[in-house]
Amino acid sequence: MRHNGETMDETAMMFTYDCNMTVTLALAALLLILGHVIKRFVPLLRKFFIPAPVIGGIIFSIITLIGHQAHAFSFSFDSSLKDLLMTAFFTSVGFTASFKMLVKGGVAVAVFLATAVLFICVQNFIGIGLANAFSLNPLIGLATGSIPLSGGHGTSAAFGPLLEQNGLNAGLSIAIASATFGLVAGSMLGGPIGKRLLSRYKLHPASASSDAQYTDSDTALDAVKTVKENTLFSACAWLILAMGAGYFINAFLQDHGIILPAYLMPMLVACVFRNYCDLTHTDIPLHTISMLGSLGLQFFLAMALMTMRLWELADLAIPLITILLVQTVAMGFYAYFVTFKVMGGNYDAAVIAVGHCGFGLGATPNAMANMDTFTGANGESPKAFFVVPLVGSLFIDFFNALIITTFMQFVV
Repeated sequence: MRHNGETMDETAMMFTYDCNMTVTLALAALLLILGHVIKRFVPLLRKFFIPAPVIGGIIFSIITLIGHQAHAFSFSFDSSLKDLLMTAFFTSVGFTASFKMLVKGGVAVAVFLATAVLFICVQNFIGIGLANAFSLNPLIGLATGSIPLSGGHGTSAAFGPLLEQNGLNAGLSIAIASATFGLVAGSMLGGPIGKRLLSRYKLHPASASSDAQYTDSDTALDAVKTVKENTLFSACAWLILAMGAGYFINAFLQDHGIILPAYLMPMLVACVFRNYCDLTHTDIPLHTISMLGSLGLQFFLAMALMTMRLWELADLAIPLITILLVQTVAMGFYAYFVTFKVMGGNYDAAVIAVGHCGFGLGATPNAMANMDTFTGANGESPKAFFVVPLVGSLFIDFFNALIITTFMQFVV
């Protein structure tokens, strides 16, 4: 690590600490450890499922804010490994997009997926519309739309730099701040929505026999979950091959004037690999691939949040708060009037609506916590616990990435 002096004015000096790839990775690991330790001792962070890299990364970004405001110090990081980890994460997402699982889940899964995908579009239209109303860059609408809300911190960290490359200053900081808001809002919104539905429609849990089809089914990755050297090698090989093939496809498209995000083709190639393996009954270490993607996401998040420039958010505070509050209200109305009705208008539908509030604004763990709390007080719903995590963990990130990319083509 070295530092260089930069003249801020005639009397102030700022030191920039240049971190190479090794130091950047080590600092990310340190922030991850710090986040896990803090989360262990702060129940509120666990309650709202705030990710450990977000905790550590935000603490570090506050430190850099202090350094910037005092004209004392700043940091410069090697981002090449961060880009690799981002691609690895989205490639692992591609491996979860199994059409066989979608068909196996039945009509309820397909209907809820369509309902969730429609709301992703609604979020982006709301964000872009309000950004235009405030005379702001329409990309702010995406940074406060489905990128942070349906996508969460991972999608925010991935698309933040892309938003900045297309002219949105502080795109990463806006998206990360919005994602953090969404985690809290999603956890707080589900319960009141479910309670209102329960009292208005006098709902009761379904009989055990009617939910039998949802109780014994495997809902996600059904590969062997024991990680051994050969399964780890196989998982790495599948990921790297998909990433490499996607890179060459991207390069070919760029030569023909088609510019796409770096992660998109690897993710689609992984989807093709997954569905080919499903059709040919080829063994694939899905659990290990998912685990590698999750680890990549944690380090990627820590690295992304290390570079946040919080001082760029000051002038946008009022518009951001307004847009996010409107998004929260929209999620509540959508869950109440659309999700509940479309999913059948019964007790199971109410529980699914409660879960939708969780991952429509936050993440799948928020959805599961919302439903667990609600059913703990009112009765079980095996159907909801089958449908929501299947859509939230296997499909929504895949479709969200495609929709965001499409919106960006029109907004940029």
